[in-house]
Amino acid sequence: MAEIKVPELAESITEGTIAKWLKQPGESVDKGEFIVELETDKVNVEVISEEAGVIQELLAAEGDTVEVGQVIAVVGEGSGAPAQPAAPAPKAEETPAAPAQQETATAQSTEQTSSDRTIASPAARKLAREKGIDLAAVSPVDPMGRVRAQDVSAHGTAAPKASAAPAAPAKATAAPVEDGRETREKMTRRRQTIAKRLLEVRQSTAMLTTFNEIDMTAVMELRSRKKDEFYDKNDVRLGFMSFFTKAVVAALKKYPYVNSEIDGDEIILKHYYDVGIAVSTEGGLVVPIVRDADRKNFAEIESTIGELAGKARDNKLTIGDMSGGSFTITNGGVFGSLFSTPILNGTQVGILGMHTIQKRPVAVGDNVEIRPMMYIALSYDHRVIDGKDSVGFLKMVKELIENPEDLLLGS
Repeated sequence: MAEIKVPELAESITEGTIAKWLKQPGESVDKGEFIVELETDKVNVEVISEEAGVIQELLAAEGDTVEVGQVIAVVGEGSGAPAQPAAPAPKAEETPAAPAQQETATAQSTEQTSSDRTIASPAARKLAREKGIDLAAVSPVDPMGRVRAQDVSAHGTAAPKASAAPAAPAKATAAPVEDGRETREKMTRRRQTIAKRLLEVRQSTAMLTTFNEIDMTAVMELRSRKKDEFYDKNDVRLGFMSFFTKAVVAALKKYPYVNSEIDGDEIILKHYYDVGIAVSTEGGLVVPIVRDADRKNFAEIESTIGELAGKARDNKLTIGDMSGGSFTITNGGVFGSLFSTPILNGTQVGILGMHTIQKRPVAVGDNVEIRPMMYIALSYDHRVIDGKDSVGFLKMVKELIENPEDLLLGS
């Protein structure tokens, strides 16, 4: 018999949420095989079994919050064939039960066996136990017959038996479930964390945003000329993010307070350039870090961003991939955003927002031309950064993107 415990996750993470059980009671498991996926504040972690055997019991349901070191499952010896619970035979010396007692015991045994035989999620079993509902009596929506928590909830709000007096409040509560006009969905742990931290940032910083716009003509022409040669040489595509990352690093060097954070009554100036690149996933926004961006060339930056974005989409990011950034870039333009105000990331005092490229009429000298333009935004903590530095920072990013040869020569 072996216990499966929540492993040490990271120094700052003490609990997680059961996102998905990969094994169910009665199923065999090999040593080192994944049995459960945990969702933490930052990443998803898959937990392995240290022993081979059969899953005997799951001690937490999907959606439950569990702490580091907590036992969440039990693995025992066996071949993996799910055992059917058998009613224990009465001992010879026991006094036979009265007929009424025998009927009650038989009914309870039949109900228990029927419930155990029913295919159901751990969350459904837990809810059924709490409500005293026989799982075998629940009608599942799943075409495969698997009972889920919502099926148990729906069964629990079904109309009462004829012998019981109907209660009006119960009908009113059940109506939204029955007609499907509303759905109540619990926020994932990551979404709860995002919501909490965004609110904390708004309440604990003096955040302001300044804007500018960039004529993308030069960088688009350069990228068009060099993209094939760049790909052949580096086996990675030349995108816009490497240009903006390089421009940001140059601007951070000139305006060092944008690359800082506040700790109590002190300002910590960072002499490294770990730039976070915001990536949207199904579970929410994550910000993996491009380490030492000042030491990387265009190809290395593009390769790193591609690798981190792939890990983010596959839920393979580690705590180390997202810890310790000094500045963040977020690109709402990939979703078509024309103009927005990005919110600061954690304790950082600056974040650059990129937006969609849109052709607009602009004055070029004494003429009006149609140019590909992008609005950019810098949100900053006014406690550290004054308007002069914020405007200067954004203006420098604009000038470097509009003169991309300077970035190439500088790298």
